[in-house]
Amino acid sequence: MKRAPKAQDTTDTALKVASLERALTVLKVFETKDEPVTLSHIAIETGLYKSTILRLLLSFEGFGYIRRTEEGLYTLGPGVFRLGVKYRKQFRLDTALNAVLQGLVDQGTESASFHIREGHNRVCIARIDSNHPTLDRVSVGDVRPLTLGAASKVIRAFSDNLSDPEFEDVRQSRIAFSYGEIDPSCWAIASPVFTISGRVLGAISLSGPKERFTQEAILRMRTLLLDAAKELSDMAIADNLVSPAGQYRVLVRT
Repeated sequence: MKRAPKAQDTTDTALKVASLERALTVLKVFETKDEPVTLSHIAIETGLYKSTILRLLLSFEGFGYIRRTEEGLYTLGPGVFRLGVKYRKQFRLDTALNAVLQGLVDQGTESASFHIREGHNRVCIARIDSNHPTLDRVSVGDVRPLTLGAASKVIRAFSDNLSDPEFEDVRQSRIAFSYGEIDPSCWAIASPVFTISGRVLGAISLSGPKERFTQEAILRMRTLLLDAAKELSDMAIADNLVSPAGQYRVLVRT
């Protein structure tokens, strides 16, 4: 009897290439190291056999992504630098921001905004309205004092030397809340986004009418917000996209 053709699995897991993932796992070890590393260190970090790692390292060396030192240690090669230069040229922060904010709203969150510091204030530089019928009043270009709102708490917690317990809680959890501080009828939740050097770039916030901020909704949005903030932070955003005065250097679409 003729067998029916096997259905093709198009899930992300099925489409992954195991050998390539092993290779990238080895390369990822170098992200957190400023000095060359030993083969033993790579093995400990990845859990791979040394023989497997050696084969992968040889391939990376051939493409210039890994370099072996005279001492027999391993470090990143010039190929990685060339990729980084291309990444910086092609990367558009405005595009990345809008995509992440849109992704949050598409998952049913409240309206998503991104704020940066400007002196003693913060300014909204990106905004995607939620799909709910009633919204809070926030627009691109709006300026708010750093003394009010969830986004302000996040920015101050990671940019000012503040010992207040509230700011310490924000630094620990990477989450801040606002309960009607700007508009009594609206609540907000915010999380920080960092540059490649660990400097706070700004804050993503989700805001809307307080009636929709149920305990269940807050817990769900908190998880989504932390994931979104990490996604942006992982994009290796350069410090020079924000000037010392906190002025945004990239034109954001409205």
